[in-house]
Amino acid sequence: MTQNHTALYGEHEKAGASFTDFGGWQMPLKYSSELAEHHAVRNAAGLFDLSHMGEVWVNGPGAAAFLDYALAGKLSAVGLGRAKYSLICNADGGIIDDLISYRLGEEKFLVVPNAGNAATVAALLAERAAGFDVVVEDASSATSLIAVQGPNAETILLTLVPEDQHARVTELKYYAAVEVGITVNGAVQDLLLARTGYTGEDGFEIYLPNADAAALWQALLENGGAKGLIPAGLAARDSLRLEAGMPLYGNELSVSGHAYSAGLGPVVSLAKESDFIGKAALAAIKESGEGSTTGRKLVGLKGLGRRSARGHYPVLLAGAVIGEVTSGQPSPTLGYPVALAYVNVEHATPGTLLDVDLRGKAEPFEVVALPFYKRQK
Repeated sequence: MTQNHTALYGEHEKAGASFTDFGGWQMPLKYSSELAEHHAVRNAAGLFDLSHMGEVWVNGPGAAAFLDYALAGKLSAVGLGRAKYSLICNADGGIIDDLISYRLGEEKFLVVPNAGNAATVAALLAERAAGFDVVVEDASSATSLIAVQGPNAETILLTLVPEDQHARVTELKYYAAVEVGITVNGAVQDLLLARTGYTGEDGFEIYLPNADAAALWQALLENGGAKGLIPAGLAARDSLRLEAGMPLYGNELSVSGHAYSAGLGPVVSLAKESDFIGKAALAAIKESGEGSTTGRKLVGLKGLGRRSARGHYPVLLAGAVIGEVTSGQPSPTLGYPVALAYVNVEHATPGTLLDVDLRGKAEPFEVVALPFYKRQK
């Protein structure tokens, strides 16, 4: 199988990264200690290469109406410079991917799908664009994405932004994006800066051409070292997102699941005037109560012992299987095991005591409200 490399692969090699396959990409799993990288993001800052993610531009007079049809959310209601988390579904309401869309102009959107689904989503968007006055352009192979996450992220980023543009950074709201001058290769370039992330901390994601990625990566590390910035890999990203209760496609989300069981009902806009792919199926699922009064729903589990649950471990009540773990590991920040799991709705109330079958031994867990961790603002 061919392995894709991001434009920053050489930087990761120089830093001694351990690599892993993720969605067909060779990505840094960790550099030295995944635990140290996790704590750096919670207490200072971490630098992530997210260039394996997809970037699909949607431009034209029909862009907003098209995305209302192609995605489950109401993208036409998104303000200029703002972002929206949404889903792309099939006709049965199954989740093909979860993604973020940025509205960068009246007729200009950037859709960012997950790495493993990027090609599929780009192709589906192009297919669904038939009949709309839009141009769909997959820019994934030409675009790098670098994230700075953690309480010191803003301070570090400002060292590379001209002083007369500092307000663009400091006043940027969560789930918003703006073009900002950032110093790359000794010159200030206008790059797309988004105040988004997947760690539960404040932070930024920077979109830029592949040719400029290494220089920006190096500059951020040089300027951020005194503020505790270190490179962080996918292992830390996974433990951080789990603590923040954020779903991962392939674990909590899949084409065989739907928004209501996953706790993403608010993402689906059944009220928007236009039809969208999966609307009828999702309306029927909501009407049936699946994920609220019947079936299973996604919950957080707090370990009451020391052993951690892992994906696909059965969840038990009085020895009977009533659910399945989707993600689980020790929480470095909280000091106890945490997990996400789908359980029968009648046992999904916070405070419910359950067990997880850890390879033949029942370990006690408690259903808790999500997220497990929430940063102090």
